[in-house]
Amino acid sequence: MTDLFAGPDTPASHPIDEPLYGAAALAVRDQLREPTDLEVAIRVAQQLLDSDSVPALQEALRLLLRAHGAEPTTRPAAVEPPALRCPAAHPEDPSPCGGPVAVTVLDAHNGGANGCEHHAARLLASLEGGRVAPLPHAPEGSAIRVFKTSGTLRPFAWLAPEGGERR
Repeated sequence: MTDLFAGPDTPASHPIDEPLYGAAALAVRDQLREPTDLEVAIRVAQQLLDSDSVPALQEALRLLLRAHGAEPTTRPAAVEPPALRCPAAHPEDPSPCGGPVAVTVLDAHNGGANGCEHHAARLLASLEGGRVAPLPHAPEGSAIRVFKTSGTLRPFAWLAPEGGERR
């Protein structure tokens, strides 16, 4: 059988028919050896060291623990996804939405966010020159309620220990 990939100065690419002994066998022994679990875990951890992916880092740690025979005995509790909230809710505001998305809060440059009445009032209180407009499907008077409620709130009400209401 002709080896089409072998050149005049390169060895044939097909396997050698005779076994290797002596120095030739020692030279290729480490290349043919299956890596240990620890070596694989270390290589994966080194590759993921600069990763921002939490699942990838968890997998690297799990491999390292398994390689040392110290795999956790209990499975970690499933992390619940964050509750869906309206676009007007500030990421640092822990309060839940107070009903359906009903209004749009606009800033001084006409940038807007739709929101429930609760978060829209908190957002409006935190804006300078902001205004509120009802959405077409909004309950009657929702924009007025948001405007009036925002007048009773401090800016960034979720940071105030007493709930953000003005006294």
